[in-house]
Amino acid sequence: MKKKNKTLIVTMPLLLILLGFILYQYVYLGVETKVASIRESQFMKTKTLEKYINLISEKPQLEKKLAELKETRTAEDSKLVEGQTLSLAAASLQEMVKDIVTRSGGTISSERTGKPEDLGKFKVITVSIDTVMPDTRALRDVLYSIETRTPYLTVKDLDVRIRNYKDPREQMVKLDISALTSGK
Repeated sequence: MKKKNKTLIVTMPLLLILLGFILYQYVYLGVETKVASIRESQFMKTKTLEKYINLISEKPQLEKKLAELKETRTAEDSKLVEGQTLSLAAASLQEMVKDIVTRSGGTISSERTGKPEDLGKFKVITVSIDTVMPDTRALRDVLYSIETRTPYLTVKDLDVRIRNYKDPREQMVKLDISALTSGK
């Protein structure tokens, strides 16, 4: 019986140590891992919350900047020829040029729209107009009105010829006028 007691005395502490090791390995380390995972998740959520708070605090500044950009865009759009389509924008350009020419005393003999060209986000539309100008002063006024008006118009090509060499006042003028429009 002494041998049994001796074995029991040795195996009991070994069993307790083994039980402690098993509890440590499977219970304590498992709980420790879950706690670390929860802390990491909590840290990430705190960081995300801080980012949201910072964004919310920047909202008035962003709205102010957006309003400024919209005003700038509106001001810049006034420099473009308006029209829902390229055809309507070209017709609008054609009407502007016809108005300028007829106000200066010129008569229009023909008018054509050119093929639109790509320029990044914008399109370049061109109008060709053949006109008869009564004198060089009227031609000067037409060119000045075209180059200084808003929306911006550009004289792309200019061909001036005297209509009658005996009376060199009247001139036949061919104008190619270009303008930018939004690329719709």
